[in-house]
Amino acid sequence: MKKGTYLSLSRRERQVMDILYREERASAARIREAMADAPSYSAVRALLRVLEDKGCVRHESEGLQYVYRAVVPREQAKDTAVKHLVRTFFGGSVEAAVATLVSGADVSRTELERLARMIEARRKEVRS
Repeated sequence: MKKGTYLSLSRRERQVMDILYREERASAARIREAMADAPSYSAVRALLRVLEDKGCVRHESEGLQYVYRAVVPREQAKDTAVKHLVRTFFGGSVEAAVATLVSGADVSRTELERLARMIEARRKEVRS
């Protein structure tokens, strides 16, 4: 998948990709089962063909069915999506994004302590 492709996918294409990232690999039937307000089976197959043409997914034959998986690793897609989110909704400010997550979400003491350790480790990296 080319850089930024995930962000230019249609809502339905992103929905399929989200399912593949969650399941790691799935048939068209399984993807359809996991979709909210699922289109027809043939529409899901068409979406998968489009995603394959875009270089987002690939398939393997398993018996009589194709099983699909995402081409780009989840971590890479996650990084792209988070950077896009920070640019789009927080004006590029990581601080604003983290502040929103920490103040608006149900964050446990343990999670806050882990976040503090991550921030401290990153602070040491930046100083070096």
